[in-house]
This record gives sequence, C-alpha cells and structure tokens, in this order.
Amino acid sequence: MKLKRSIPSWRHVFKLDPDRTLDAAALEAICLSGTDAVLVGGSSGVTYDNTVELLSRVRQYEVPCVLEVSELEAAVPGFDLYLIPTVLNSRHPDWIIGHHARAVEQYSYLIPWDDVVPEGYIILNAGCTAALISEANASLTASEAAAYAQVADRLLRLPIVYLEYSGVLGDLELVSTVHRSLENAQLFYGGGITDAGTARMAAAACDTIVVGNALYSDLEQALSTVAAVKQRHV
Repeated sequence: MKLKRSIPSWRHVFKLDPDRTLDAAALEAICLSGTDAVLVGGSSGVTYDNTVELLSRVRQYEVPCVLEVSELEAAVPGFDLYLIPTVLNSRHPDWIIGHHARAVEQYSYLIPWDDVVPEGYIILNAGCTAALISEANASLTASEAAAYAQVADRLLRLPIVYLEYSGVLGDLELVSTVHRSLENAQLFYGGGITDAGTARMAAAACDTIVVGNALYSDLEQALSTVAAVKQRHV
C-alpha cells in the first residue's frame, strides 16, 4: 500500500523546520513519540543543505518523513511524500498556481508524481511569515473560510485542506465550521498547539493536528500532544 493512502488516518504530525536547531536527544524523542509522521518545512531559511541534513537525521528512525515544498531549491529526493501547498486565499496568483507552473515547466521530468500530494492552504494569521510572504487575505469569516475549503474539496478535489494559524491558537469554532463543510478532503490544522490541552481542543475540530513551534520552546509539553490525541481515539 502506498503511503499516501494512509493520510486520512493521520491524527498527529510533528513539523520540523530545517532552519531551526534540534539536538540528537530531542530529535530521537520526537521520532519515537508515536506521531503519525514528521513533516519537514518552513516559511523562510529553508535550503537544500539544511533540508538534506534534517532528512538524513530523521531517516535513522522508522517514522514517515514528508517534505512540504516551500522552496523549489530545497526539493530534496528521498522523502516518503511531497506536499505541495497552494495558498487559496493569497492575493497573488503566483502562490495559487504561478510558482507551481514554473516548477513543472523546469523540472517535470524529475518530479516523482506518484509521491506528490497537493494541499490547499488557508492562512488565517495575518502577522505570520507565511501570510506576509504569500500576501494572504487572512481576515476571513467562518463562512468565507468554509467557502475556500469547499472550493478545494469539491471543485479542485484536493486531498488536504490546511488551516494555518502559525504560532497562535486559532478560532476553533471557525475550524469546526470548515471541518463540517468538507466531504472528502482531510482537514489539517496548525497553530498554537503547545500542550495536551490545546491538542485535544484542536483535534476535536479537525482531522489532523500539526505541532511545530512548541517543539522548540517546550519539548516535553509538545511531546505530550501525541498521547492526548491518540488516547482520545482509542
């Protein structure tokens, strides 16, 4: 069975930034935590070299390792899957389809298409780096966000919709509204998940939680998010 068919069963993902430092003990704890996957990606400072280095370290463990491609130059071979974000609420077409078309024009012969999974990003924290870079219209109402999500789900047939609050705990009522609007797409949520309590709250509103920043500020609390989500679905 291909790994990508297991995406709907993912409940918990840790996101590692190649531009940030993790010592060997911390990385081991993350990879052996029971998380469903390790997602590698970041909004800035991601290079080929630091992505290769992080991949080689994670590959010591059996956890699935996935690259979210934000920089074409950092598209390193050897990952289990490649998530390709399109920022649905960007004000600039480059972040919706322009960068993607140029990448295919230049490198289509190198792209492992069977391992590529598109994801529809909806960025909802106006102050985060991703929103600033992509010129996202982050001031969406719940109904507007749900409309974007339904375009991704039912019109574009994207397998993943990703609500990104990046560093702050978002409006979980809005997240729930978006979740209820989806028929087929898996709803990923990221932002402000720092401990078991926030993990349980976020997991109740979506399909998959993504925990990132907390790994670098309070590793023990971040690790507790795995059991909080998994125990809820035993």
